Amino acid sequence: MKLKPLADRVVLKQNKPEEKTRGGIILASSAQEKPEVYEVLVAGPGGVVDGKEVVMEVKGGDKVIVNKYAGTNVKIDGDEFVIVRQSDILAVVE
Repeated sequence: MKLKPLADRVVLKQNKPEEKTRGGIILASSAQEKPEVYEVLVAGPGGVVDGKEVVMEVKGGDKVIVNKYAGTNVKIDGDEFVIVRQSDILAVVE
């Protein structure tokens, strides 16, 4: 199944948490921190949102940081995604 975001929405996939520390210690799943960096899978077309023209600045493959509690979590075919508005994206990681 494919997701096609509308307007200024962006579909993100969270990177997997680190399973080892830098020193090589393997972490239990309960001790793993969720990464704050997401990968953009697909971005909507932009357009007029709330009376303002929105130009999409992110594209598929970009790595981004979003507001901590932003977006809607969805699970499709066993995969988890987050759908956010472009305005919830704080930065692009280069």
